[in-house]
This record gives sequence, structure tokens and C-alpha cells, in this order.
Amino acid sequence: MPVQYRGLLAEHEAVRTAAGLFDVSHMGEISVEGEGALALCQRITTNDASRLEVGRAQYTLWCTDDGGTIDDTILYRRGDTRYLFCVNASNAQSCWGWIQEHAIGDDSVRVTNLSAETALLALQGPHAADLVGGGGGDWLAALRRFGCADGTLFGVPLFAARTGYTGEDGFELFCPAESASALWDGLVTAGADVGLEPIGLGARDTLRLEAGLALYGHELGRDISPLEAGLGWAVKLDKGDFVGRAALAAQREAGPPRQLIGLGLVDKGIGRAEYPVHSGSKRVGVVTSGTRSPTLRRAVALALVDREWVDADLSIEIRGRAAAAERVEIPFYRRAMPGRNGK
Repeated sequence: MPVQYRGLLAEHEAVRTAAGLFDVSHMGEISVEGEGALALCQRITTNDASRLEVGRAQYTLWCTDDGGTIDDTILYRRGDTRYLFCVNASNAQSCWGWIQEHAIGDDSVRVTNLSAETALLALQGPHAADLVGGGGGDWLAALRRFGCADGTLFGVPLFAARTGYTGEDGFELFCPAESASALWDGLVTAGADVGLEPIGLGARDTLRLEAGLALYGHELGRDISPLEAGLGWAVKLDKGDFVGRAALAAQREAGPPRQLIGLGLVDKGIGRAEYPVHSGSKRVGVVTSGTRSPTLRRAVALALVDREWVDADLSIEIRGRAAAAERVEIPFYRRAMPGRNGK
């Protein structure tokens, strides 16, 4: 996946106003099947997988014993005892090792790494639902937000969900690796009349940042808990025991030591990842992600700030200069989408 095809701004605008197509086949896919599948999913995730009906997806996280984040994932329930995790590319191998470790000795569950044989395309934007209908994808357009199902599109068999990473409506399409080109070509041809663009990593990052969506290695990591990252809604302490529960319960009771907040630059400049955040002369946090928002036409940033300073006057240190910033609600950009929000 290149940084850009035609240009970051044009690609970003296409997703916000028409449609964009992403090749995100670098993501990892791990299947969990068998009578013990639900129990394993419950043991290694923070959200409550028992709430998932067949044909539904759920945002969830994997944590260490001390509450740090191993990865944030989407969990799909494909059948009574069939589940699928989509994990981040940078963590695909570590997640595979982690889930194998927790499945050892349990003959009631089978875990399979499908990453090498699976391609993943994401179609995002306000015209996404119209485009899939032209390729025999009426079943896709009928899905609710965070719904998932098996079917065909442009003659390609696939598993798909009404999910995404842009803040727009759209679909994520899992298909056999050897069929990815045919699926890509069908979507590009169908989208030509509405302005569909191939989208690179650059616009993918500006889109997800505007939508306030966490990126592992920035807003999440083994040294950052889901509670610090503002993802407490995906931590269900009342579901029973799971890896990291005790640490997260203690942190929730005491209050997370840091909080992820949104900042808008008042002064000139762009707050980039790892830039210090100050209140007066005191360093109180760090920028996790920052950009100039193409949609809002201003510089915005996500920052992890010490809890007692989140409501203070803040600035971002940009090349040795303090640039004043103001608190801004997350997400920076919000678009109404059909169906439930997946939470």
C-alpha cells in the first residue's frame, strides 16, 4: 500500500464526499473455532464476546496482565462456534503467538492463522453502499453497522462487514488472496462514475485521525491502557475474568493516570507524534498523532496528558517553540451513519 496514489488531499476528499478503496491486505486474520471458541475469546479480550450474535462484529482489545494493550481488534462472529479476529499488521505475529499460548492444551478450540491466504479491501465513503449494489452486493448494502456476512461481490466469494477506519460508512471485504485483483478491478470500474479513488496510507491516517480512531503504536501500546486511551466502553469488567482485568479494575477505581484528549492548534504549526505537551513551563504530556485536518482546515492532535492537567491551559512544543492549543472534542469530525454504532 503506497503512501499516496494521486495525492493525499484528493484521496482524503474522495472518501469524505464520494468513495475510496483501500488495499489493507497487510492486516492479520486469525480464526477461532470449536466448542471452546467463545471461552477463549472471552479470556483474551476486554469486551464481552458473549453479547455477539451470529452476523455481528465487535471492537475489542487484548491486554497484558498489567493492563497494557497488546492490540485493538475487531472480532466477528461467523457462526455458532466460529469467530474471526482482524488484528493490526504490526502485531500480526505477536497476536498469533499470544492466542496460541492461551489455546495450548485446549482440545475444544482450534486457532488458525489465515493472514497469508486472505486479502482485505476496504470500500469507504458516502457512495459505498450504492457501489456494491452494482456488483451483486445488495446483501452487503442491507447490513447494519457492525453487521457481517458471507456472500459474493463481482463474482468473488468473500466475507464482509459494515465496518471501517475512516469515520464514513463503508465495508471491509475479506477474500481469498488470489481473488483480490478481480475484486479490486470490479470496484474500481463500478466507482468510476462517482469519483472513487484508490487510497494510500497518508489519507488513511488523516481520515482516521479526524474520526478520533486510535492507531496502535500511537494512541495504544503495551505502556498505554484502554482506559487511558478513552476506550473504557470496550472494557467490560462485569463479564468475568480475563487477561488484564485486575489491573484495569484497579485503574478504573483509582482513575487512569493519563487521559487521551483532542487538541486544536491556536497558534501556527502542526503538532506531530512525540511532540511534548506543556502547561506553562511544565511538561504534562505528549502528542500521539497530529496533522492538519483537510476537512476542518486546521491543525489538530491527539495527546496523552497527565490526568490532573487535562483542563489546564496547554501548548505543544514545536521545534522549541510553544504553540498554544485548545481542548477539542473527540472525534474532530463526525458523520452520521446508519444502524448501530457497534458499541
